[in-house]
Parts: sequence; structure tokens; C-alpha cells
Amino acid sequence: MSVPVSISDWKSAPFDVKGETVFAIGDVHGCADELAGLLGAIAGLARDATGRRRLIYLGDMINRGPDSIRVLELWAQNGEAHDVDHVDRLMGNHEIMMMLAVTGGPHAHKAETMWLSKRMGGHVLLDQMAAKAGHPATHASQELLAEALGDAVVHRLQGMRSHVRLGNTLFVHGGLDPHADPDEFLTRPWTLFTEARWAWINHGFLDWKGGFGGTLVVHGHTPPDKHRAISGLEDPHLFEGDRLGLDGGSARTGIVTAAEIQDGRYRLLKAGTPFASPLPSEG
Repeated sequence: MSVPVSISDWKSAPFDVKGETVFAIGDVHGCADELAGLLGAIAGLARDATGRRRLIYLGDMINRGPDSIRVLELWAQNGEAHDVDHVDRLMGNHEIMMMLAVTGGPHAHKAETMWLSKRMGGHVLLDQMAAKAGHPATHASQELLAEALGDAVVHRLQGMRSHVRLGNTLFVHGGLDPHADPDEFLTRPWTLFTEARWAWINHGFLDWKGGFGGTLVVHGHTPPDKHRAISGLEDPHLFEGDRLGLDGGSARTGIVTAAEIQDGRYRLLKAGTPFASPLPSEG
């Protein structure tokens, strides 16, 4: 299925990404056709880009949408598949929930209950994995992931990072707490569940007006309607307050959002056709 992809005009912003061209993709949530459309557009843009070309997934690839498995297969591909030189795969709160459910530990039960809830939509992915594996599954396990996703995808899942810094720009799923030491904040392990707040924060980040010590933050996690309610911005996809949000709402709006970022400027890429009546956002 071919989906439309719109590309905005370039907009000025004080990004310093060390001469690289960065393509950052926000929350996908199982919207495989939209992701494929974006990646096709990115490959075309990357062929015309100068300097090192980098693709950064900002997390929340899974749950809710119609085909998280295909999303993960696309996500796991190397840079050559998309005409980029390097791929970074960041962890979102939805990946944290699934990986905690799979790997066990003190937070496993609570994480799995949250992940499989209707609100978070992990039950959709669990059903997809069970169908792919060819047997019923009431909970996720490392064996199920290996059967349904394959070793290459599982290897990528195990290698996800909390963030990427490039020049003055920080790429992270949720955001920054302006009152916390950024290094300590960003290195909290995902195994701490909701205490790994770089993947969960929105209040205290989106409504903060005082900047982040010279760091510009490119993030996902908070879909447009929720972003507007917290930040007061009519357009949550504009660079404002040293932040650029790229969560398009995906499975709830029909739109997956990305940005091409170069030194001093950025432009937005949006794949999909907006739903006539967007579903309420849950984050």
C-alpha cells in the first residue's frame, strides 16, 4: 500500500548536528505502511544530502497499530536499505514495557499488565506474535519473541539506547527534566521502568519555558492533542522552547511524523492520511 508523504519547507532553527543530515522518526506504533512510506521518502532525500547521513528512531515502534511485526522488521534494517550511513534505535516507554515483561525482574508483572492493557495496546502485538509463531500466547517471553520476530530483530531490541547527542542536539523518546542533572537523568537504566523518566516525561518538560542549558531536544512520546494541552502550542511539530516534537499520533491519527535536520534548519515529513475523527491519545 502506498501512502502519501508530505515534506514541509525548510524552517530555521539553531541546530548544530556537526554537519550531518539527520532523519529522526517519531512514534510509529505499528503503522507499517506509513513507516514504509517515510523510509522511501527518506531514502530519496538522503541520496541528495551532503555529509554523513544518520537515521534515528525515537522509540515507540510497537503496539496499537495493525502491524508491529512488519514495523520492527523495517526498523531492524541496516542503513544501506535506506541510503543512510548510520542508524540509531532509541527506546520508548512501549519498548520498555515489553522488554520488562519478557526479561523479568521486580517490575515485570506491573510492566506486563500495563503493556497488555487496552490503553497501551500491547495485546495487539502479543496476538500478532502468537499468530506468527503459530500457537496461542497469553504472555510474552523471550522464546516467543525469537519465534515471532527472529534473531535479527531481537538483537536490535536488546541494543536499544536511551538517547543520542549530536552537537547541541539531544535525541530522546520522552524528553528532559530541567531540574535534574542531565547525565544522571539520561543514564538511568530502562530496567527501572517508569523511573527511567527520559522515556516517560511530558509534564515538567513540555511546559518548561527556561531552556535546557543550551541543549536542543528532539523527541517523540507526546501526541499532538496531549502536547497542545501541556505546552499550549497550537502546532506541536514546530521548534519552540528548545524542543521539537515528532509524535504525530500515528495509530490514533493516521500520521507518522519525522524530520530532516541539518545545521541551522529542519523540515517535517508526514506520512499517511489523517483520520476523520482522531482517537483520544494515551501517550
